[in-house]
Amino acid sequence: MMLDFASQADYFWALLPEIVLSLAAMLVLLVDVFQKGNRSEPSRPIIGWLALAGVVVATAANVWIGDLTETGAAGMVAVDQFRIFTNYIFLLVAALSIMLSIGYLERHGMNLGEYFVLLMFSTVGMMLMASARDLILLFLALELMSVAIYVLVGFNRRDARSAEGALKYFMLGAFSSGFLLYGIALVFGSTGSTNLAVIAPLLDGGLAGESLMFLIGAALILTGLGFKVAAVPFHAWTPDVYEGAPTPITGFMATGVKAAAFAAFIRVFAVAFEGVYLQWASVIWWLAVATMVGANLVALTQGSVKRMLAYSSIAHAGYLLVALVSANSYGAAAFLFYLVVYTLMTIGAFGMVIANERGEKERVTLQDYAGLGWQQPMVGAFFSIFLISLAGFPLTGGFIGKVYILKGALDSGLSVLAVILVVSSLVSYFYYLRVVVVMYMQPASSQDAHSGMVLSAPARIALGVAAIAVLVLFFYPGPLLDAAQHSVASLFPDQGFLVGRP
Repeated sequence: MMLDFASQADYFWALLPEIVLSLAAMLVLLVDVFQKGNRSEPSRPIIGWLALAGVVVATAANVWIGDLTETGAAGMVAVDQFRIFTNYIFLLVAALSIMLSIGYLERHGMNLGEYFVLLMFSTVGMMLMASARDLILLFLALELMSVAIYVLVGFNRRDARSAEGALKYFMLGAFSSGFLLYGIALVFGSTGSTNLAVIAPLLDGGLAGESLMFLIGAALILTGLGFKVAAVPFHAWTPDVYEGAPTPITGFMATGVKAAAFAAFIRVFAVAFEGVYLQWASVIWWLAVATMVGANLVALTQGSVKRMLAYSSIAHAGYLLVALVSANSYGAAAFLFYLVVYTLMTIGAFGMVIANERGEKERVTLQDYAGLGWQQPMVGAFFSIFLISLAGFPLTGGFIGKVYILKGALDSGLSVLAVILVVSSLVSYFYYLRVVVVMYMQPASSQDAHSGMVLSAPARIALGVAAIAVLVLFFYPGPLLDAAQHSVASLFPDQGFLVGRP
């Protein structure tokens, strides 16, 4: 089917997955309202399953738009393989987060249907961010995603840390949105357009790339997106927000929000701003170094597993920045491959934190995991898989992802950056393996220290699938990498892939 955005009706087909997921969220909200006797009554379990069904239907819609092609002038929404690939990542994040939330909300007295509605609308914002071919749509999508996340972070109203995290995230998020919006205004002032397809040829021709106004605008956009990916020095909010948020939302933020911001990074900087590569790449080079080194060093000092995973997610943002600055075929494909692996192992790791809870009490100190590997063999094995994959050990998908990122960096002559990535990964071995050592080599506080572990059936399925996928992607990475390369090629029809940089 051909789409011509001169006809507004064609936007309906272009936005079909987002529309389907939005309608599903509204349906979940209506069902939740009508099945309750009063507002304070807990939601029934069917609400979570209905939300999961909505994600599945949206995935089917995403499969369908894979056959659409564009003709005529570029619209505000991109219909390409890159968008379809990233949509699968966001929908995977949403599905895993919903499955982890079923049972968790009831134990914590937060079993309210609006939780799932907000999670679904936030996913819609992520999908729009990856598809935005216009900076105005990018800003609106980011706000749709962020406003829902602000509420979800503070969803546990009885927890002071949750309220504190929500307030910090809201204040700093609003501040970063101001940077982004002001940057968009300056880019518009220097190029006369907010459409990325219009801006790109202007920069290639050198008409706007040397403009100080444009460069300041690009720097402000980079700052706004840098906050969302939690790159150093825009990361200060991350540990407190991740620690205070409900654990399924922590995993949702650490994966989905980061993936959406990185997708926007690719479309804005690697595609539209490719004509001023030398200017923005040098900045991202230093951001990658600061993020990898700083986050890994601070993670060494953390006594809380949840905070350690928060700093771990910051470090992985640095690894993805290396792939972004590499700007070649392997770097771009490795970028998407690593996003998938990172999603599986990070949500899996936070799922293990949920598994170690007792009722409403979080058990996140290192000593809370002593003896876990022997008293709960399956949970200990899954957690070990996720941790060693995050570290980049062989036999895991995390190892393959880092190898591809390193190859992309070396092909672009970024040998210093590649060495820093390897050294910082070696540093991370200490704090990841420390948890494994505690689980298997330190005795539990009592014989029944881990006997009360409660994890819902959907959560068990989600964690089992994630653990198996992390292992399978080491032995069979080819299909996923081929799909990632095909996806990236759709962004650069004239070049096939991003060209290598000297």
